Amino acid sequence: QVRLVESGGGLVQAGGSLRLSCVASGRTFIRTMGWFRQAPGKEREFVATIGWSGSSTHYEDSVKGRFTISRDNAKNTVYLQMNSLKPEDTSNYYCAAGWATSIVAADFGSWGQGTQVTVSA
Repeated sequence: QVRLVESGGGLVQAGGSLRLSCVASGRTFIRTMGWFRQAPGKEREFVATIGWSGSSTHYEDSVKGRFTISRDNAKNTVYLQMNSLKPEDTSNYYCAAGWATSIVAADFGSWGQGTQVTVSA
């Protein structure tokens, strides 16, 4: 069982930056870590994933070039650096852990409680 705790969300103006963190406890080896987001009334959507070594990353098209996912396995932590934020990035961001190489939410077995990101125009 893996427990995930996110932090770093908040309110920021358009064009600003935020860095989300997610600390995992319990199981020490997690093949794939990911960030997803879900706005009210919308389905949860993929944002970014990263493999164990950190060399394999995937991004949703709208965040490419603005967001960077990274991980520190010694600290059991995954990060999401978000730059050039836009109002449409406003959402609740969830950290996820999975054991397959996937960007599909259903393939991730453990989820954090979410952290809210609000970008004002």
